[in-house]
Formats: sequence, structure tokens, C-alpha cells
Amino acid sequence: MRIGIDARFLGPVGKGLGRYTQKLIENLEKISSQKKTTFDKTNQYFIFLRKENFDEYQPKDKNFHKVLADYRWYTFSEQFKFPFLLRKYKLDLVHFPHFNVPIFYFGKFIVTIHDLILVHFPITRSSTLSPLIYWIKFLAYKMVIKSALFRSNKIIAVSRFTKKDILKEYPKIPNKKVTVIYEASEECFMSSPNKDEEILSRYGIIKPYLIYVGNVYPHKNPERLILALDLARKKIKNLKLVFVGGKDYFYKNLETFVSEHRIKNIIFSGYAPDYELNILLRNAVAYVRPSLYEGFELPPLEAMAKGVPVLSSNHTCALEILEDSALYFNPKNIKDIAQAIIKIYQDKSLRQRLIQKGYQQIKKYSWERMAEKTLKLYNSAKK
Repeated sequence: MRIGIDARFLGPVGKGLGRYTQKLIENLEKISSQKKTTFDKTNQYFIFLRKENFDEYQPKDKNFHKVLADYRWYTFSEQFKFPFLLRKYKLDLVHFPHFNVPIFYFGKFIVTIHDLILVHFPITRSSTLSPLIYWIKFLAYKMVIKSALFRSNKIIAVSRFTKKDILKEYPKIPNKKVTVIYEASEECFMSSPNKDEEILSRYGIIKPYLIYVGNVYPHKNPERLILALDLARKKIKNLKLVFVGGKDYFYKNLETFVSEHRIKNIIFSGYAPDYELNILLRNAVAYVRPSLYEGFELPPLEAMAKGVPVLSSNHTCALEILEDSALYFNPKNIKDIAQAIIKIYQDKSLRQRLIQKGYQQIKKYSWERMAEKTLKLYNSAKK
């Protein structure tokens, strides 16, 4: 079987999507080299990449081939030119790891849906665009998502919550068309503690602190978290909140919010490379995830893999993925978030229990198992 994988998101450039795509391809290569399955012996994989990540991926198996597909995401060239390139390779199946499937590609394909955030949060606060342009793009996104879901041969949902959300939003899609295949966390990485204080000092961080990692789009609920920390500091004067993430429009807005409300002990560290991020995580009192909506809970799992207790919103997806390995709060209630912060800070035995439960929880998820299940879906989609 000739299988194409849209890997234009692969690597750090694609953030969470990039990691998913990278881990999928890495583990499909392992399966192929080990010839674990009968139908994988003759599969040929064509990995479509952009210029900026073309050199980042080097095939490790003879059945994997790189193809330059330098079409930006969410553009006309993606929608109109990319289909011609795909057809050129006479593919039996294409896997699109995101909803942006070209509407003019008419071959067989599988699409992975990570969430329906764009459908549920159509607010201009989530965009730097003018309201008119944003709404035009929003309607275009909705059309592309709907087209991808209905035209696909199979749909991968990364959680039961996401599957339920898809079926609720698009009730005409058959239940059997959607398969839940979980993602996984990175392997546990423990570094030498010798440089911890040096790195913390470089980022301007003084313990104790809570840590938040990632973007700060409105649905991530960072403003309530900041207000909750300010409330919690009435009992814990020296506690800080560290935001780790590349500076962008949304981070600048959040910094303005902190300044306008005159809230102290908020640290914006900026982007941190993986090695230093590990140090920032493991020295934190807890990792905080206040999101109003997520399709999977990868960052909390990665925090658990590094021995960090997790504070999480009680969103349905979080309860599914993290189960009893996190301390939960109502993300819309600032007082409830503050009480959870105080509790996890004051209760050392609770932190230790959550750390141990976290180590057990991450064992339930595996990138290799994700790739194996995806490969089986490829085979069934061809029939």
C-alpha cells in the first residue's frame, strides 16, 4: 500500500500537532523495520514536508520517502496546489493529522481531529485579525472541517471526549467511522540537578512557584488563573506563577492584564528549550492546567512523566485522560482555583501521592501503541 502522511506540521514548528506527527512517523518506522505486521511488509510511506522542516526529518527505514510540499497551512496553495502533488504519487491512502484537508483532494484519506476548539470558540479575542476578516476565515475553517469529516474514510479522535464532541456537532457522521486512538507523553527525562539554581536564576525564578506551559489563547483561561493566584497569595505570600511560552500577541495581552491589575509574583519566562523546561518543571510546586476546553491532555501527562504534581480544571477531557492522578478545580470559579492552589501548596503528602499516581497514569499511554492502532486503521480504510 502507498501511504501519504501530511507532515508539514512535523517538529517544533507545529507545536502539539508537530509532536503528534513526529511520534507517529517515528513509531511507524520502528514497526516497519521490525516487520511487526504482515500488511506492513510492503507498505511504502511518502512523508510530505515543508522547506522549514524538510531537513529535520531523515528517514530511518527504506520504506519511508521524503517529499517536498512547501505549501503553508490554511492557504489557497494548500487547498488547490497540494492535491496535484498528492495525486502525482498515486497514493492508496493519505493521513492528514489535522483538519486542514484540501477540499479538492478526492482520494481516500484518514483525518485526525484533536479538538473542535475553532467550532466552539468563535470569538475575535482568539485572533489578531479584524472582526470581519476573522469571521470570514472562521466560516472557511468550519467548511474545511466539515468537508474533511464527511469525505474521510475514517476519523481518528484523540479521546472519547473528542469523539463524542464530533458526533454531537455532526450527528450525521456514523459512530463506527470515528476511532479513538490516544496520544502519549514523552519519555521521562531526568537531568543533573547541578545547574538547576543557575538556570532558575537566569529566568528570574525564585522558588516556590507554580508553572504553566504553552500558549495563552482565551480558552486556556490564563486570566482566571492569575486572579486565583493573587487571591491565594493572601495566605501564601511568596508563591509565584511562572508562564513558559514564546512571546506572541496573546502573551503581550496577558502581560498588559497583569500590569493593569497590579498583580505581583507573575513571571513570564518566554520560550524554554526542552532541557531547561525539564528543570523549570521539576522544581515547581505543581503544574497548572486551567483550560476550559481541550481535546487531549498531553502537557499534564508530560509534567507527570517528570515527577510534577498536576492541578487541572475539571473539564470532561481532563477527567477522562488524567483520572485520579490530578487535583481538580472548577475553571470558571476563581475562588475554587485559589483553594486548590493553597491545598496543593500546603499538603506535601498530597503532592507525593499525585506524583506517584502520575507515574502510573502515564503508563496507560504509548506512542508505539498509538502508531500500531493507526496502522491497523490504515489497513481497514483501504478495504
